[in-house]
Amino acid sequence: MLTKLWLRLGTWLGKLVLILIALGLIGWALATGWYAWQHRGPVSTQEEVPAGEAAMTQDTLQTAIKIVDQHRDNTRYLRDAHAKAHGCVKAEVVVLDDLDPALRQGVFAQPGKTWQAVMRLSNGNAYPQFDSMRDARGMAIKLQDVPGTQLIQSQQGRNEQDFVMFNHPNFFVSDVAEYRQNIGAQADGQKVMAFFPTWDPRSWQIRHLFIALATLAPAPASPTQTTYFSVSPYKFGAANAKYRVAPDPDSCPTYTLPAQNEALPNFLRSALNQQLSRDRVPACFVLQIQRQNANRFMPIEDTSIEWKESDAPFETVAIVKVPAQDFDTPRENLACDNLSFNPWHGIEEHRPIGGINRLRKAVYDGVSQYRHTRNAEQ
Repeated sequence: MLTKLWLRLGTWLGKLVLILIALGLIGWALATGWYAWQHRGPVSTQEEVPAGEAAMTQDTLQTAIKIVDQHRDNTRYLRDAHAKAHGCVKAEVVVLDDLDPALRQGVFAQPGKTWQAVMRLSNGNAYPQFDSMRDARGMAIKLQDVPGTQLIQSQQGRNEQDFVMFNHPNFFVSDVAEYRQNIGAQADGQKVMAFFPTWDPRSWQIRHLFIALATLAPAPASPTQTTYFSVSPYKFGAANAKYRVAPDPDSCPTYTLPAQNEALPNFLRSALNQQLSRDRVPACFVLQIQRQNANRFMPIEDTSIEWKESDAPFETVAIVKVPAQDFDTPRENLACDNLSFNPWHGIEEHRPIGGINRLRKAVYDGVSQYRHTRNAEQ
């Protein structure tokens, strides 16, 4: 009797599991279909500024300053993001000799041109933490002695073109409204709840939570061994484009990095130092652009959407060479800390576009001025 009861119960449970699996598959198919329907081209090639964005930007700036205050390290005020640098290194950005005429835009207009640059490699967190912790990793490149009118009217003496990237192709927020809500929750110590702003499931940002979790990846073996993306779009002459910088071992001598002690808090700096300073081996990257195909779903105003390579390929415009050098000295590290990278440090041909970039114009400059002023007072 008991055996029959268990058999019947097992049969019933088996059917229940099959029903749940079937319902799950149907739900997945419906969600996939809905997502594909909502995220299809064509898209606009022009910026679309929503009402109230300026006020939301000012709120976000105040929250970013609050984070800077929270994470002050002893007497120094740190960045509100990417606070910990692995190092700032000298680099050369060499435009391809045989660059397609359609790609000769802005700083890439002259084939064979070599730009002197500074590259900052970093972790993404607002407070310095062990490199072994899951985190975003950043790369910022500053081209120097760039002629032309700078985008920020008050900073015409800079003569710079900055490229600011991190190691994931899309961002975990779509626009300024979501960024304001997300950073506000994080400033209050509610990192996960930032994606669940209310009890209403319609407000939950599940897809964005998964993007954030994917962004917080395990550390690479070295900052020179990962790929970095602009995430947000920029003008590229008359077109719109995103940027990517990827390792290019074919342009540098063959090199095998000795195993690093990943238990050390700064092993990514050690790896960079090992290659460039101890072993005296340069590192190489390709700088690529991905031009918007407006007939595909490649929106300007939503940075949570990855522009698929199947819709528009990345095209190499330059080689980035980081020569062997000594960079890890107190003087160089202080200079690195004092550097400001901003996508709005540049020229019109590469003007940042989209809501997140418009937000950056105010927040990057405001936070930079705040921390430099406070640090000068120490």
